[in-house]
Amino acid sequence: MFLKKLSLINYKNFSSKNFDFDAKINCFVGQNGIGKTNILDAIYHLSFGKSYFNPIATQNIKHGEDFFVIEGNFDKNEREEKIACSLKKGMKKIIKKNGKAYDKLSDHIGFLPLVIISPSDRDLITEGSDTRRKFIDGVISQSDKEYLQTLLKYNKILSQRNSLLKYFAANHTFDKTTLSVYNEQLNGYGTEIFNKRITFLETFIPIFKEQYKAISGGNEEVDLVYDSKLQSSDLLSLLQQNIDKDRALQYTSVGVHKDDLNFDLEEYPIKKFGSQGQQKSFLIALKLAQFHFIKKQASTTPILLLDDVFDKLDENRVSHIIQLVNDEHFGQLFISDTHADRTENVVKTIHQSYKIFKL
Repeated sequence: MFLKKLSLINYKNFSSKNFDFDAKINCFVGQNGIGKTNILDAIYHLSFGKSYFNPIATQNIKHGEDFFVIEGNFDKNEREEKIACSLKKGMKKIIKKNGKAYDKLSDHIGFLPLVIISPSDRDLITEGSDTRRKFIDGVISQSDKEYLQTLLKYNKILSQRNSLLKYFAANHTFDKTTLSVYNEQLNGYGTEIFNKRITFLETFIPIFKEQYKAISGGNEEVDLVYDSKLQSSDLLSLLQQNIDKDRALQYTSVGVHKDDLNFDLEEYPIKKFGSQGQQKSFLIALKLAQFHFIKKQASTTPILLLDDVFDKLDENRVSHIIQLVNDEHFGQLFISDTHADRTENVVKTIHQSYKIFKL
């Protein structure tokens, strides 16, 4: 699968821009702030229906305008697929496949598998558990539509249960029967999510360890450890045990929405005990494991976006990524960089066709 053409209207800093891409390697070079990352984000947008860098959708509209449109022509399994993503202020975002709008944006997830490696991935280490949960859920959802739908249903029931807890507090009342209905539903969806996360990590962790070993030279032991209260008790029991706490807090304090993924280096948190180099290797290994996992599950090679990696990584780590794409089985690659000469020297070593766009 590869992206043949990209068209942007009023997207971030672009009023109107069109690109014709190479099937293998495409590089965007130019000074910082010129819009290189915005092009990668537009490609990400076509795959996931949202920005990787800015979750507030309207902020992706060019200043002074009231809408944006991104269109991409893809070659997938020797068929042309046209994807369009548009947003007008005050209206819902629309994603169309071959001119037909999706009823639900979630139906599009997984159709165009994609992995991005960016300096902002550091949030996976520095931010809270929510960021790491989103990573797990995002990888699973690209190849398992049922999982994504279960997750959406779980979050809907969770929101309703939280609203009920707030209602109880505001009105000095309590209805155990109504609450138990939500508990039953959360238990069903939550248990399914928990089991699928466990199954996913059983496959994913060995791939991740293999990638880290290749990047770091194999001198350190790393691990991903799933942290969930469902490992020691069922969700229904947890919800019943924590009802007094939930009533006081006015939200649901236990469940798969509180799970975390611990990033360990020699059995210690990499956030506290890992050097900058070790943390960078960890994150790249994580993303390359995502690439391999999705490729295997989706039976198609994901598009790979490399945002500003040459500025942020040493030569050894860059060369490992380049070795990955030098493999005959890799798909399409997009790179952003500030130095045209450096980029060209790197892509020449890959012995694949390429295009360089100077912005």
